[in-house]
Amino acid sequence: MRSINGKQLLIEEHGEGDAVIMVHGLGGTSNSWGPQAVLLSRYFRVVRPDLEGSGLSPCGGGLSIDGFVSDLIALADELGIKRAHWIGHSMGTIVCQHIAARYPDRAASLALMGPILEPPQAARGGLRDRATAARDKGMIPIADALYQGSIAADTRIQQPGVAAFVRELIMRQDAEGYARTCEALAGAEAAELGSIRCPTLLVTGDEDGVAPPAAARKIAAAISGARLRVLHRCGHWTPLERAAEVNEALLNFYFSTDD
Repeated sequence: MRSINGKQLLIEEHGEGDAVIMVHGLGGTSNSWGPQAVLLSRYFRVVRPDLEGSGLSPCGGGLSIDGFVSDLIALADELGIKRAHWIGHSMGTIVCQHIAARYPDRAASLALMGPILEPPQAARGGLRDRATAARDKGMIPIADALYQGSIAADTRIQQPGVAAFVRELIMRQDAEGYARTCEALAGAEAAELGSIRCPTLLVTGDEDGVAPPAAARKIAAAISGARLRVLHRCGHWTPLERAAEVNEALLNFYFSTDD
């Protein structure tokens, strides 16, 4: 645990070299990046935080995307990281987009898995309803619903261990921390994509209902030079459902990117 911005955050760090900072999404933790961290730590200094209110990082107050951005920049400062490759999943992609847009000198690149610009209006209401459900009924019903709705059918059948791990990630979240994270995502606003100048890779699944290919294509089109890859038979938990393909895409991206 490290004290960042007056709060305690769990930070995992492995490897040496240029920094890669991995930002999980709603319901995720640092362990959401397990397959990528093992590979990338051979070549990079990999930093994986649990955002406030997620995993083992306690929640001390209201949460927001701006707060997550502030915490991550403070974390980078604490670790002496002036410039990093930022990887985000789902809600984490919004956080990373804001970092790259507001602090261009701090972003060597962006890799966005299941990328979201901002929640549509209907989804904002659904997220607030989910926050209420977490407080009233706990995490098991939410984990069961997302197990069915956010993971591709092929993953549930062919990779039951991955599907079970996703359910476990969600089920073990602190209900109040998860609820406040839902509210943070419900209030998210889009970053200024035209201000992003670093190399950018977007990866999504062809069965991702949260970040469908058409929506990811629009984000890619708004970021100069961005690349988009769509993975077959993949839902929203891209880094886990198609770990090998994501790892390959990341290595090809990083080793073909000029700083």
